Amino acid sequence: MDELPLVVVAVERAVDRSPDGLTYALPRELARLPDGARVEVPLGRGETPTAGWIVRRIAAGEDIGIPREKIKPILGVDPSGVVLPGELMQFARWISGYYACPIGMTLASILPAAVRKAIGRVERTLVDLAPTPPTAVKITKRQQQALDVLATLPRPIEIADLAEAAGYSSVEPLKRLIASGHLVATKKTSFEAGFIARAGNIAPAPEPTAEQSAAIAAISRDFGQFAQHLIFGVTGSGKTEIYIRLLEECVRRGKRAILLVPEISLTPQTVGRIAARLVHAKVAVLHSGLTDAQRNQQWQLLAEGGADVVVGARSALFAPIPDDSLGLIVVDEEHEPGYKQDSAPRYHGRDAAIRRAQIAKCPVVLGSATPSLESWMNAVERKISTLHRLTKRAPGLNVPKVTVVDFGAERREIRDRRVNLIGPTLRESMEKTLREGGQVLLLLNRRGYANYIACSDQRCEWMLTCTDCDAGMVCHVDAAGNARKSFVRCHHCLAETLLPKQCPDCGKPVTVFGLGTQRVEEELTRLFPSLIEGETLLRVDGDTMQTAAHFHDALERFGKGEVKVLMGTQMIAKGLDFPNVRLVGVVSADTALALPDFRAAERTFQLVSQVSGRAGRGANPGRAVIQSFEPDTPAIRLAASHEFERFAAQELADRKEFGLPPYRRLARLILRHPGETECANRSAALAQAIRGFAGAVEVRGPSVCPIARIAGKYRRQIELLSDSAVEISRVLAEARSQGLLKLGEELAVDVDPISAV
Repeated sequence: MDELPLVVVAVERAVDRSPDGLTYALPRELARLPDGARVEVPLGRGETPTAGWIVRRIAAGEDIGIPREKIKPILGVDPSGVVLPGELMQFARWISGYYACPIGMTLASILPAAVRKAIGRVERTLVDLAPTPPTAVKITKRQQQALDVLATLPRPIEIADLAEAAGYSSVEPLKRLIASGHLVATKKTSFEAGFIARAGNIAPAPEPTAEQSAAIAAISRDFGQFAQHLIFGVTGSGKTEIYIRLLEECVRRGKRAILLVPEISLTPQTVGRIAARLVHAKVAVLHSGLTDAQRNQQWQLLAEGGADVVVGARSALFAPIPDDSLGLIVVDEEHEPGYKQDSAPRYHGRDAAIRRAQIAKCPVVLGSATPSLESWMNAVERKISTLHRLTKRAPGLNVPKVTVVDFGAERREIRDRRVNLIGPTLRESMEKTLREGGQVLLLLNRRGYANYIACSDQRCEWMLTCTDCDAGMVCHVDAAGNARKSFVRCHHCLAETLLPKQCPDCGKPVTVFGLGTQRVEEELTRLFPSLIEGETLLRVDGDTMQTAAHFHDALERFGKGEVKVLMGTQMIAKGLDFPNVRLVGVVSADTALALPDFRAAERTFQLVSQVSGRAGRGANPGRAVIQSFEPDTPAIRLAASHEFERFAAQELADRKEFGLPPYRRLARLILRHPGETECANRSAALAQAIRGFAGAVEVRGPSVCPIARIAGKYRRQIELLSDSAVEISRVLAEARSQGLLKLGEELAVDVDPISAV
């Protein structure tokens, strides 16, 4: 009897014994299962049924390293019936190898849990006025009334909503208008239809500027082959218009496209504009804020080849687009830290997008007004990317006037003994803007009420810190009815307790210092009594915006003009396009400068520049007021004068001198253990073992992490540095093969880290 064929299966566990997975026999009734099929296999001595993926077939005569009689057969096909496309499997293998994560864990992160649920998909019919309605076909007065009503509504609109607005009891009369050519209809998923409805009337496509046309033409020439492009355009220069026209061209050629955005808060505006412009295309959405039903609906739509464009956060990069059909990848705001995954596999969405484009043999477009220094160097020095400059704002948009305020000097002039976070310059600018009917964006990249809690007696050195972390606690205010309750929270382990009233050491009262979005909100209601908290004044941060629906609702209300002042953290700093925003204020531009991170200056420049660019996007001139205790810091000064290239040249020179990324590649191994001595010993042993085969790779450490203890576990780090990414991958692969890197609670591997904490 013939022997059963053998396959390699990547089980969904942190099993890292081989680069691909484990060997199993394929029963004859499953012989036709393709690579990428999801199956169930017995794992371990207890033969626990475990989900996994067929990675590849083992050729006859190939050395498998174990006796055939010990090889177990696959139990059966997973109930989900999912089969991943070949290109996506190849992409997953690269993610696994480059980011040193077991292939099974990598594949498990690709398939959303909701896809395993049998949830249906609903389609909606959207209608709009025909651009050239027929004149020979007569219609009734009632039908004309429906057309007149539609002309006053946001379009396109769901056919049922139009029937209700026109006073019809059914949609049949409207269907006759579609048949006669007076209305045009398109089929959209219910999810798509919701985004289009939120976007409202979309302005007609503008005529591209000369710079936009040149970029579109150059990128279009690379369709059908891999090429890397960087669009460096000042805020408001029309990068999104370039993306939309490239998406249109990609769909016209019969290909599919992926558009990545860094935050789910940016999705409503982006999806609405794209879905309305690409009327005859299907637009899918993927991000972590979807419900289970929505996620399953969108994923299945993509897997079936029913979507032309997918828009989403970094996870949209794993969209199951059929093989040989991906024609374009766009990464908007490519510099954003949100593209970096903070759990295994710790991939970077921008870098992974480049690799997926290589596999699909299609162009990848990176866009930003403040490119990451990695992307900038690839374009300017290494010439890996083609650079496209957009030096002017789109017609009708004004470059905002940016004023940097020495906040330390202003505070010395304020006689009010209360805490003042809004200085005279910013306050007067807000008064003028609100008086003239404009809207205001305020940024403070720090949640909570205050970040320093200590004894009021300066002779006492007590300060409140987390019992499980070597970090301070942050004061929050919980307003319930007329009562105000203050509590403290650790932003690392999320431990909470009530704010103590007295110092435990000397019994004196406790005081809170520092700043946070809640404290700014409190001051705004004091300075501007006309602003109503939650109505005309809205706070947008991780405490108030807990779901995608909260984000969408807040932005929708701001877009309608109901909210006059939108204040919050970095989630409002990029990508938002509201014409009536005439003033942007940065409460403190210094919050990131003191961090123990070589990217602190780069992050500060990007944040200040990006948030300033939200102003002046309408007919009225815009202004930005930047409060800083260090106004002469190059990152702040050059961001205010819109001098990115000068800042990049200075920062790259410093990075080169000190041998830091992007001139050298970096990987970080973080070890965690409840015992400080044990953590130190284990990290020292691991570093010593790696040095045995490191070769040209520099091994630094182990050293204590900037935050030495989080959630009761001490932390040590080992850094691997090299001029070559290939060399770092070699060292990590060798460490994995020797069983030195066992991912889990006690070890994290971060390749190309973006945070030093």
